Amino acid sequence: MEPVPASESLPTAIALLSGGLDSATAAALAQEAGDRVIGLSFDYGQRHRRELEAAAAVANALGLAEHHTISVNLAAWGGSALTDNRIAVPSDGVQTDVIPSTYVPGRNTVFIAIGLSLAEARAAERLVLGVNAVDYSGYPDCRPDYLAAFQQLADLASKAGREGHGSRLWAPLVEWSKTRIVQEALRLGVPIEATWSCYSGGNTPCGVCDSCRIRDAALIEAGRPDLASQAAKR
Repeated sequence: MEPVPASESLPTAIALLSGGLDSATAAALAQEAGDRVIGLSFDYGQRHRRELEAAAAVANALGLAEHHTISVNLAAWGGSALTDNRIAVPSDGVQTDVIPSTYVPGRNTVFIAIGLSLAEARAAERLVLGVNAVDYSGYPDCRPDYLAAFQQLADLASKAGREGHGSRLWAPLVEWSKTRIVQEALRLGVPIEATWSCYSGGNTPCGVCDSCRIRDAALIEAGRPDLASQAAKR
């Protein structure tokens, strides 16, 4: 009998990989925990398509076992500043009591459902999510109660779940500050310079959208202003 390669004997995890700092850090944490990580990215018609290149770069830098990108056109009906060029990307700062226009209707619900499909097909023990409820507290699909309810649904909706060994939703960053995420990314050797967080559709980060502002503030607080958006423009 041929020996099983060490990498294939590891537990498998599916990581939803957007190309951003949070999902890259979550994937690296899964690797540190001993998982063989498969990346899954989505081309959903986002205006900031640069993140798809970043996702591929991150998957390569982290040495993921596999990386898949599939198309799910959520831009067809608009409804978000991230999928509709007629809606301005907000740049006035995050308002924690308002769901921002960058919320994409149903995005995480669609992505997690597809991720669970791949996870069950590959007998993955968990689905790794980079969602965060602190910096984007207005997003309804980035909150702990949403994840807990989705886990219940996942257990009922799958053969593996009904048999008692369904994939677990794992969102290690959900209640972390952005600064802590940056610090962990630095510790883990995540290629922060290869990640992309800007919501605008340019070739360099705009530095003024909510995502850039939050990322830059955390990088500066963590002592890495050289990785901030303005440094990237130089």
